[in-house]
Amino acid sequence: MSTYTQELQTTAKALVAKGKGILAMDESNGTCNKRFEKLGIATTEENRRNYRELILTAPNLNTYISGAILFDETIRQSSATGESFVSVMQRLGLIPGIKVDGGAKPFAGHPDELVTEGLDGLDDRVREYYNLGARFAKWRAVITIGANIPSAACIEANADALARYAAICQANGLVPIVEPEVLIDGNHTLDRCREVTAATLKEVFKQLTTQGVAFDQMILKPSMVITGLSATLPAPVHEVATTTIETLLQAVPPTVAGIAFLSGGQTNEQAAAHLNAMNVMFPQTPWPVTFSYARAIQQSALDKWRGDSANVAAAQKILAHRAACNSAASNGTYTVDLDRQLALV
Repeated sequence: MSTYTQELQTTAKALVAKGKGILAMDESNGTCNKRFEKLGIATTEENRRNYRELILTAPNLNTYISGAILFDETIRQSSATGESFVSVMQRLGLIPGIKVDGGAKPFAGHPDELVTEGLDGLDDRVREYYNLGARFAKWRAVITIGANIPSAACIEANADALARYAAICQANGLVPIVEPEVLIDGNHTLDRCREVTAATLKEVFKQLTTQGVAFDQMILKPSMVITGLSATLPAPVHEVATTTIETLLQAVPPTVAGIAFLSGGQTNEQAAAHLNAMNVMFPQTPWPVTFSYARAIQQSALDKWRGDSANVAAAQKILAHRAACNSAASNGTYTVDLDRQLALV
């Protein structure tokens, strides 16, 4: 039993508390800068800091959000008044988290496939992040559906890395968010996505078991089982919800602390509608089913802000609105009408 067992169990439960989800605001500087460039925002550290402060200090955010995943730059930054972001989050009732992977890189010998790097020195980095105030971490693996891919080698390599990362986190006091993302890109069918997702999850939990990872002290962050973005016939909401939950029930141990879906390129409304349908149709899953969204919560607020301090309050209102919609979806009470009503508040 780890020295941190009790703390890890408590943190994991708090991250998936009823009606709450996890905000993913861990975009790398490069990704954040690309989003800024599209909107004509200067790509400076100060603007990234301003943007992250706008998010973390949005009024009532902790009503809908349990914790936020930060990037390395962000966890070391402070608010305009000089208070560290970690302290701001703790004061506002948000659990600080941290992205620890080194990004998905080309997988040698396997064209068009990726493997996530970052295990070297991870033990020391996790200890440092714990001392900085982080209490959970995230590692994202990327699985691509295409002609003759994913290969078994790609799934196994990514699952192995996810499991080793998770074990290192638990040994050093951080709840691991295990994120095997099956990309939405492509024209694949719902059945093909189900097949790949099932194979991926099966291998991930095999490797997690091998590494001795405690399931009640981790969060799974999967993609939904969904048709490809360029598919001719997108699956209806109820089919996505049913196929996703049925796939998880077959592959995910009941002792896992919670499921927090990524939005993976869905629209704001799609991400909320699919999550809502799962909670309406399957109210008795063995684990809480909630969200860990990035763009599906932040993008509309970023579009409004555009780097202008005069737009901060309006952008925060939009951010809180999207968080409230997804909170409702995690309770099975989201509707398009509610989405419109909340927008008027």
